[in-house]
Amino acid sequence: MLIVKSSPTIGNAIIESLKEIYSNESGNIIDTKLLEIREFVSREEDLFKIFNTKQKVIFLGGNHMDSSVWEIFLETCKKENKKPCLIIFDSHLGSWFKPFIEGGFPPENVLLVGTRNLPQEEIKFIREKRIKLLSMNALTEDLNDMCDTIMEFSDGRELYISINLNIIDPAFAPSVFFPEIGGLTSRQFIFLIHRIKKIQTLRIVDIVGIKEENESNLTLKMGAKILAELI
Repeated sequence: MLIVKSSPTIGNAIIESLKEIYSNESGNIIDTKLLEIREFVSREEDLFKIFNTKQKVIFLGGNHMDSSVWEIFLETCKKENKKPCLIIFDSHLGSWFKPFIEGGFPPENVLLVGTRNLPQEEIKFIREKRIKLLSMNALTEDLNDMCDTIMEFSDGRELYISINLNIIDPAFAPSVFFPEIGGLTSRQFIFLIHRIKKIQTLRIVDIVGIKEENESNLTLKMGAKILAELI
């Protein structure tokens, strides 16, 4: 596993918080000294090298990932003749999403999970592109069944998971960009992570959405907990 700090400030803070976690819930010992951790680079050749290591890569970011990461993930999949799959955990979409889809990422290979309070233009775009969406209501009605749906959606595809911590209710992760009431509990999301971790084609994860002006270390602890459960 390779951990890349796409935001040095947030990345360092998550790693520091990770030092307080001695083992994950699978019983794996967490020792930050044994982890391969790098600073983020945006040069294409460096990103290609990262993706070509065949390791699982986890990016620790700020608001959203640099668009070059998404683009090179797509290009790498094309070169390897593999189908890309992007699953986004986010309370709502941002200005980056529409250009990303219009730039060539196949909309049928995108799954939006846990969106809530979407602007009308985002709802219209999702419907026009027939992008699959799992609402927060669907998640909370039957979380286990929705995990099955997520795993089935990614079957046979190279998987990129994008985790914006505003998917989690602000009661558990308050220091995020655009917090939205009505998110998942920390326990519910950890359950999701345990299921997602089992997907054999999981290749890249990003953990984003944490504000640098952190009002408490609770959100950083949540980011570190997600990272720990992926190790």
